[in-house]
Amino acid sequence: MFARILEITPKVEKKEELFHTIRQEILPILKNQPGFLEVLPFVPEIAKEKVVAITLWTEKREAEKYGKEVFPKVEQILHPFMAVPVVVREYKLETKLCQHFVEALTAVV
Repeated sequence: MFARILEITPKVEKKEELFHTIRQEILPILKNQPGFLEVLPFVPEIAKEKVVAITLWTEKREAEKYGKEVFPKVEQILHPFMAVPVVVREYKLETKLCQHFVEALTAVV
């Protein structure tokens, strides 16, 4: 399993609009991508802190293909809501440490 971790710093006055746009526009794009499993959004309780979103993918190549071919469009959708550009990091998920989570996640696929 593979993860893309995004750090999003929204404009404070656009935060709610950002979440609405993610639900209405970006989530449907993600759900149509081969290998996409889930998005885990972490929303800080302090308004000025970064939002962290983790997308989980079945394989690295599928996440990389999304990153090259589709994510630029997603970035354009996010751009009006951002205080700074999105930071993206990619990681291999060590599934042996979280077997129950992996079983629950893959049961819905």
